[in-house]
Parts: sequence; C-alpha cells; structure tokens
Amino acid sequence: MPNSNRNKVLFLTLFLGVLLLFFINISLGSVTIPFKDVFHSLTGGEVSKQTWEYIIVNYRLPKAITAVLAGMGLSISGLLMQTLFRNPLAGPYVLGLSSGSSLGVAFVILGSSFLPPFLSIVLLSSYGIVIASTLGGFFVLLMVLIVSQRLKDTMAILIVGLMFGSFTSAVVGVLTYFSSAEQLQKFTFWSLGNLGNLSWTSIVILTVAVGLGLIMGVFSIKPLNALLLGENYAKSLGINFRKARFIIIFATSILAGSITAFAGPIAFVGLAVPHMAKLLFQTSNHFILYWSTLLIGASIMLLCDVISQMPGTSVTLPINAITSIIGAPVVIWLLIRKRNYR
Repeated sequence: MPNSNRNKVLFLTLFLGVLLLFFINISLGSVTIPFKDVFHSLTGGEVSKQTWEYIIVNYRLPKAITAVLAGMGLSISGLLMQTLFRNPLAGPYVLGLSSGSSLGVAFVILGSSFLPPFLSIVLLSSYGIVIASTLGGFFVLLMVLIVSQRLKDTMAILIVGLMFGSFTSAVVGVLTYFSSAEQLQKFTFWSLGNLGNLSWTSIVILTVAVGLGLIMGVFSIKPLNALLLGENYAKSLGINFRKARFIIIFATSILAGSITAFAGPIAFVGLAVPHMAKLLFQTSNHFILYWSTLLIGASIMLLCDVISQMPGTSVTLPINAITSIIGAPVVIWLLIRKRNYR
C-alpha cells in the first residue's frame, strides 16, 4: 500500500479510535451506562434514567473532555521539545514547568499554616490551587524565556530548565520537611493528577489555553521540519531561529502549564506518545507527526482514564500511576532499541 493511502487509513483509524474511546470513557465507571443512552445524552435525546443524565453531564463528560485536552496538549508539547532539543528523551516538563507549578501549590498547601486563616481558606479552594500552580509555572516560564533571549545555545536552555526544576524541587523538599501529615497527604494527592474535578468554567479556560498552544504549534511545523537537520540548516532556509525557538518554548509552556494547573502533573504521556507516532507512521515529517500525535495522545489519555476508573467498582486509581505504568515500558523499549528519529 502506498504511503499516502496507508497514512489516510491510519488517520481514519485513529480518529474513529478516539471517538470510540470517548464513548467508552463516558459509559464505564462505578455505574455502567449503555452506549445508546450516552449517545442520546450527547445529542439532546431522551435518556432512560434521569440519574444517568446527571452523571454524564456533570461528571463523565467533563472528565472525558479534560482527558482529550490533556492528552493532546502534553503529547504535542513533548513533540515540540524533542525536536527543538534534538533529544528523544525530552518531555513537556523538561523546562522545569512542572516543578514550578509544584512549588506554587506547595506554598499554598504546605505553607498554609503560616498564612492568616481567611487567606488560607481562599487559597486552599480549587481555584486557589489552580492560581498557585499557574503562578508557579509562569514564574519558571518567565525565567526560561528571559534566559532563552540571552543564550544562543539550545542545549544551554535545556540545562537552565533542568536547574530551575532542581531548585524548585529543593524548595518543595524544605516545605515538605516542615509540613504536617495532613498537608503532605493533600499535596501528594495533587501530585498524582486528577482529571475529574473540573467545572465547566474550568474546562472552558483550559480549552482556550490548550487551543492557543496547539495553534502556535501548528505555526511551528515548518521550523520544526527544518530543525531536524540542525540550526544552521534552518537559518539557511530563511527561518528566524530565535523567533521560532521562542514560539515553540512559549507554546510548550502554555500547554504543559495550563494542564498541570488544572489536572496536576501527568507523567510519560508527552514523552512516549511522539515516539509512538513516529513508530506508527514511520516518518519524521511534522506535517504528519503533529496530527498523528494529537490523535494518539487523546486516545492514550482516554484509555488510561478508563483503566484508572476500575469499571464496575467504586475505586479510582491515580491517573499519574496509570500513565506511568503504560509509558515507562515504552520509554525503556525505546532506550533498548536506541532508535534515532532525528
């Protein structure tokens, strides 16, 4: 089969897979809801039981949408970072954004005992934690962007990002040492990730942020293809490398930062999915990789969320644990193969 026809079949299969997993995600859980009722609920039809309608609209549908947004955003940010740094093990949090968000949340949760009671109550609300996470990630982003304008070496930016991550992790460690068991438990729950606590207002905000990051990613496709052959080749094609690098870093920061703020840090999706796309489509062309990574990322995240729900039981496993269980073997396998897709 010619490559173009093969790619069309793969894209159609992935798209249908996302739709199927989306319905499965909404259908399964502690209460199993028939597919036809899920379809009727999403299309404005009549649902057999009113409680099912309530569960779908208020719990299952927001969680499924969050899973799709998180899967697409983290996967694309991973693809951007791996190409920019020409490092197959670079991920969306390589610039220290996750550590920055963790620092913001740690100051709120672990440092709440040092705050006035009224301020502590406000900051410990769901939006207070989101704001703290956003500010923490934005602080690291600002530092990285300032440094990126002064440094010409892309690998130096990677090292700076890792140093910011190490610094913020050290501060979190100090806060952890002086925290109570209750505070540590709450911070641990946040760090395990959660797709199911978002209101519709939060989902709208997250959709806008992820959409902006994805649009910036689309405009970066041509520079990404040029960067495969190195910075000098990209410059020879007339690409403004510093501007392209700034846009790629900013897009990654918006994607990873917003998702971390609303859903917590989610591991391995951004690291593993771009490699899955490269293996499946056997190409390094970002015009293909971008859209395939989007679809695979959404599929993987929906699948992980279905598994984490433990269908038929009231138990819900941490989403971060499931993504790591699936993602870690993929990364190990890639290391063993030592394939280079640059």
